[in-house]
Amino acid sequence: MLRLAVPILLAALATSALADPPPEPKVERTVAEDDQVRIEELKVRGEAKKVTVKNKITKAPDYEIVVNDAGRESAGGTGTGIPKSGSGTRVWRVLKF
Repeated sequence: MLRLAVPILLAALATSALADPPPEPKVERTVAEDDQVRIEELKVRGEAKKVTVKNKITKAPDYEIVVNDAGRESAGGTGTGIPKSGSGTRVWRVLKF
């Protein structure tokens, strides 16, 4: 019985080692702009991960929209102290390193 199990186990390990690695995620970068603002969006696997808004007219600082992850969201909020919202929360960067 043991003689039969060893070759089967070795064959299973060899086929799993030769399997193709998982494909890289699809990454999209989109830029939309008009006379007043420029919006840069980063999507990974079709989900928005980062949205940055840059104002062209005034000297207002750029801000980022923190996109809520629908798959990790609880019923009461995000769990990070950021209120739950359908479109995300604006965040201004104060210090840059």
